[in-house]
Amino acid sequence: MTSFLFHKHLAALAAGVFIAAFAGQAFAQAVPAPGTSARIDAIKKAGVLRAAVLSNPPWLVENTTSSGDAWGGPAWILANEYARLLGVKLQAVPVSHETKVPVLASNQADMTISPLSVTPERLKVVDFVTYSATALCVFGRADNPKVANAKSIDEFNSPDVTVAYFTGGGEENWVKKRFPNAKLRGVSTAGTAAPVEEIMAKRADVTPINRVPWAALNRKVKGLKALPDGNNCQGSTEMATPIGLAIDKNQPEYFNWLKSVNDTMKPKLDADEARIINTM
Repeated sequence: MTSFLFHKHLAALAAGVFIAAFAGQAFAQAVPAPGTSARIDAIKKAGVLRAAVLSNPPWLVENTTSSGDAWGGPAWILANEYARLLGVKLQAVPVSHETKVPVLASNQADMTISPLSVTPERLKVVDFVTYSATALCVFGRADNPKVANAKSIDEFNSPDVTVAYFTGGGEENWVKKRFPNAKLRGVSTAGTAAPVEEIMAKRADVTPINRVPWAALNRKVKGLKALPDGNNCQGSTEMATPIGLAIDKNQPEYFNWLKSVNDTMKPKLDADEARIINTM
């Protein structure tokens, strides 16, 4: 009898925890009451959520097939969820690289969902809801013992390792700081995501590449190995830069609500990002 009551108590406790978690999630997604956020009130009055768009795979992908949604990817999924919760339509506002941030201050869009990297300069004028990040992998030939036996990127910071990089590229300063003891080989940009030829010709042992194009390169070119290991290097935090959508500053209620919805959507956004990367 005591055992029965004990298990019944545990079941009731577990159910209570589940209900509390569900209620907490629902509460987090609850749209702020009228009068709380001027931006949300304006969106609901207009009946549309204006989202600035510019293709940037894998986070926002334009569909040019003339069938289905015009846009896809994690950013589009998240924007659709915002519109659904607000009870309005989602309206895509095309922008350019030059206008994707200024459209917020000029009130031509309620958010820019074209994925933006978080930088100190941008943080001065916009607030970010981040849902992903760029990062670097370091790869070389799998038949190179220096690469094959390596367990960590730290092992490439050695005088007997040659690291190639594109001069003038975003990775140049990182390479020089990350591998001060290695032999460094700067090469001119060749229109590719990384100096692959330097690796294949054995002029260098390893080179960095953004984690997103690495997945496609690894499928195309056989016999390569990248670090950090695991999940095809997609979990790398090397030279990580947060990626997200942006809104105009000084809208705390709007921002906090957007962030709470994003937090609950994160697993779905991650899964869609991985799907797109695996098809790029």
